[in-house]
Amino acid sequence: MLVHAIYIVIAYLIDRIIGDPRKLLHPVVIIGKSISRLEKAIRFFTVKERYLKLAGLLFPILIAGGSYLMVALLLYGLNQLNHVLAVIAEIWLISTTIATKGLADAGLEVFRHLKNQDLRAARKSLGMIVGRDTENLEESEISRGAVETVAENIVDAIISPLCFALIGGAPLAMLYRAVNTLDSMVGYKNEKYQNLGWASARLDDLLNYLPARLTFGMLLLACWIKHLDVRGALKMMKRDARLHPSPNSGYPEATIAGALQIQLGGTNYYFGKVSERAKMGEPLRKIKADDILLTVAVMKTTSIICVVLFMVLSILVELGKK
Repeated sequence: MLVHAIYIVIAYLIDRIIGDPRKLLHPVVIIGKSISRLEKAIRFFTVKERYLKLAGLLFPILIAGGSYLMVALLLYGLNQLNHVLAVIAEIWLISTTIATKGLADAGLEVFRHLKNQDLRAARKSLGMIVGRDTENLEESEISRGAVETVAENIVDAIISPLCFALIGGAPLAMLYRAVNTLDSMVGYKNEKYQNLGWASARLDDLLNYLPARLTFGMLLLACWIKHLDVRGALKMMKRDARLHPSPNSGYPEATIAGALQIQLGGTNYYFGKVSERAKMGEPLRKIKADDILLTVAVMKTTSIICVVLFMVLSILVELGKK
């Protein structure tokens, strides 16, 4: 565990400084292309809709299981050649499973466009990170979308992969990233994916269950450090977290809503169709662009707390063994 914690610290620093260079082939891109090809193959060979539910099991088995196996075999092979090379590869692979810099950059890009009064650019930037329609959104709704996305992904993009990296290194972290990518591509509860994507969606919910609740405690500490409304964060989490359609995403979103004294959720549009999302938090004031900045700051602080906590925990475990 201590070795994995040290790897996590270095991987986290790499992600914070470098992020995901676009010129390098990213493992998540490979996973995404594999998912698309597998979906085409399943739909080609599975004619009847009722068999799609059974075929949906192939996604976590082949994609998630394959991701774990490929990384484990790669690290094993590299370790046979050169241990230092294997360590470098594992640290880099862990860094590709987290997206602190990418998430912050995405949120801050929307923030900058709003500050420059460029709603068209802000809508376009938001559309790159959310699934909802953004073409006609006003500033407060653009800000809400960015805040919700950054808050929700504190779990998916940072805390969860770090948790699995601590337990099982790069192979387990990559398995989690594969499951999360599956959920984002085929885990929709619509006519197209309700049968094919059910297993991926359920597994993603299961893997994020404990990390989401662990994130809540870290978020409270981060809100206290940032002098935000900790009592409001705790109150809204207890009251509203379970209103979210996801069993996990409501925890960070409701906590952020309470801490910032704003209300998240409400009316969204997907491909022109209205979707009502449960409201979380009290609308004590109107959401504004600065709330994106505050949410990103809380996200960064929470990620630091997580890395430090895992390092301290690992040291204590090692001392306990002695």
